[in-house]
Amino acid sequence: MTKNYKRTLVTSALPYANGPVHIGHMAGVYIPADIYVRYLRLKGEEVIHIGGSDEHGVPITIRAKKEGVTPQDIVDKYHSIIKKSFKDFGITFDIYSRTSSEIHKETASEFFLKLYNDNQFEEQTSEQYYDEEAQMFLADRYIMGECPHCGNPNAYGDQCESCGTSLSPTDLKNPRSTISGSAPVMRETKHWYLPLDKHESWLRQWILEDHKEWKSNVYGQCKSWLDMGLHPRAVSRDLDWGVPIPLPDAKGKVLYVWFDAPIGYISNTKELLPDSWEKWWKSEDTKLVHFIGKDNIVFHCIVFPAMLKAEGSYILPENVPANEFLNLEGDKISTSRNWAVWLHEYLEDFPGQQDTLRYVLTSNAPETKDNDFTWKDFQARHNNELVAILGNFINRALVLTQKYFDNKVPQIHELTDYDKDTLKEFENIKSSIESYLDTYRFRDALKEAMSLARIGNKYLADTEPWKVAKTDMQRVETILNIALQITANLGIVFEPFLPFSAKKIRTFVNMENLTWNQLGQMNLLPAGHQLNQPELLFAKIEDETIEKQIQKLLDTKKINEGTPEIKVAPQKENIAFDDFTKLDLRVGTVLECTKVAKADKLLQFLIDDGMNQRTIVSGIAAWYKPEELTGKQVCFIANLAPRKLKGIESQGMILSVENADGSLSLIQPSKEVNPGSQIG
Repeated sequence: MTKNYKRTLVTSALPYANGPVHIGHMAGVYIPADIYVRYLRLKGEEVIHIGGSDEHGVPITIRAKKEGVTPQDIVDKYHSIIKKSFKDFGITFDIYSRTSSEIHKETASEFFLKLYNDNQFEEQTSEQYYDEEAQMFLADRYIMGECPHCGNPNAYGDQCESCGTSLSPTDLKNPRSTISGSAPVMRETKHWYLPLDKHESWLRQWILEDHKEWKSNVYGQCKSWLDMGLHPRAVSRDLDWGVPIPLPDAKGKVLYVWFDAPIGYISNTKELLPDSWEKWWKSEDTKLVHFIGKDNIVFHCIVFPAMLKAEGSYILPENVPANEFLNLEGDKISTSRNWAVWLHEYLEDFPGQQDTLRYVLTSNAPETKDNDFTWKDFQARHNNELVAILGNFINRALVLTQKYFDNKVPQIHELTDYDKDTLKEFENIKSSIESYLDTYRFRDALKEAMSLARIGNKYLADTEPWKVAKTDMQRVETILNIALQITANLGIVFEPFLPFSAKKIRTFVNMENLTWNQLGQMNLLPAGHQLNQPELLFAKIEDETIEKQIQKLLDTKKINEGTPEIKVAPQKENIAFDDFTKLDLRVGTVLECTKVAKADKLLQFLIDDGMNQRTIVSGIAAWYKPEELTGKQVCFIANLAPRKLKGIESQGMILSVENADGSLSLIQPSKEVNPGSQIG
């Protein structure tokens, strides 16, 4: 059933603020959303575009611990990078905020309390792993142990990255905390759950019956989830980074990020429009559209609508036109493997060419199935379509007008049948493109827009005004008038897709304020209208430039293939402190170092231990040359019982670290100390 809406609220998935954005994000979410918003604005409709960074959750805390900084430091860094990338690519948010803001914390807390006070949650007590040393419950990713399927000693509590099996923390053998290294214990904890099963009936009707027009990939995934049956889902978790649960008995608990993040759309709208935000979220004459990737379909089509319905005063989304995933050169985009084209790096290599990437990602958009981005295809689409068709036509039309008519629009005279046929092709172009844009078929809409440039290019090639100018200038006037009207139309139709180029086109024809309603009109530029100086719209991308990008990816692949998987040895059993104090760890100076005969791996050291000289044999010959170590200081165990190696009595053990690739690195003091100095 088609409804008459007064306004449209568009949200784009909140990117996770633990890294920059790449072309997969753009193709899946942000370019489609921006095309749609620009189209509605060009039509003069009331629309706002809400975005922001998703800044809570375990991956951010893990990254912060690895880098030795706070979670706030991490999100501040990447929020800034992400926001700038979107601005540089012309993604027109009315607001791009964040979920670490105070207004978001207030909004999310109020939302939770409304559901809590209305008895929309179920309280459940369960046993979860607890780190007694760190005094905290452990999220799945903070637990490691032996995979019960493949024996990988470093499987995570949610998945084994060696065999790919999904796991529960209790599946692991010999689990250990990644925070302290200690063995966790099971301890009871209480959480609040959203009973999705109680919402299943109306969700089934609302999606499967009332929204059959949704994209097949979205509808199919929702149906699959509903057919499997919905289950209660925890809205809280034990963590110290996030929006605190606003209840007196919930110390150390925060809103689960899946519950917290979509409320960010609401809080960001409140931040933008503090006095009128409710009409965008609570008025039935507002159309709500979520642009997301396929990994967020369930959250935006099932979970978030259930949250909104439970609250009781919010509208539900009218559409969720999610895209699938974009691959890169035949392989899945992977941030951990650096297998990606990052937006900020793209602009360093292709300055001023935002529209080329927007064009390629839209032309090849993964609208209903995964698609692949390749640099060769990027080059081909740029050179063969943007340069050879769109850019070539506009440049020809403008340069010929400059040459023959001093940059003024010539008059139109008698039309030939070919002229009339060309003009006729523009009669229905507006409704045709609208039909695609209104149903979120942006790839088809761009193809239709590009067909206008093809018509123009063919028209000039067929009429050959540069030849006609030798015999019939009135005919040239007509030809170039039509060509310039097509040019002005291109300045309108490409605004949603190629905003930087469309602005240049409108500047060329000296008509800044063309609107969508004028699309298809062939009298936009009156005779005598002064044009501006023309310039090239696009320049050819050479093979050398593309080869550099391909080589960059090949180098990345070599690094990935050549880097062994980093495996951390399982922690040994705990020892008493008294046992540790029995070790006499000291620093000594190497007086002499020689290779041990007939032993490729062994080096013989003569060590000054501060009191005497002692001999120690160590198996590090594969990684150090004797002459590199003479005069250096090393750490060693002084009170290890002597033992013979290749007939040499070794009076201690030199300490070294085994790297991920199996190599050894000596443990050495950061600055020189007295020989015999104790370690402890």
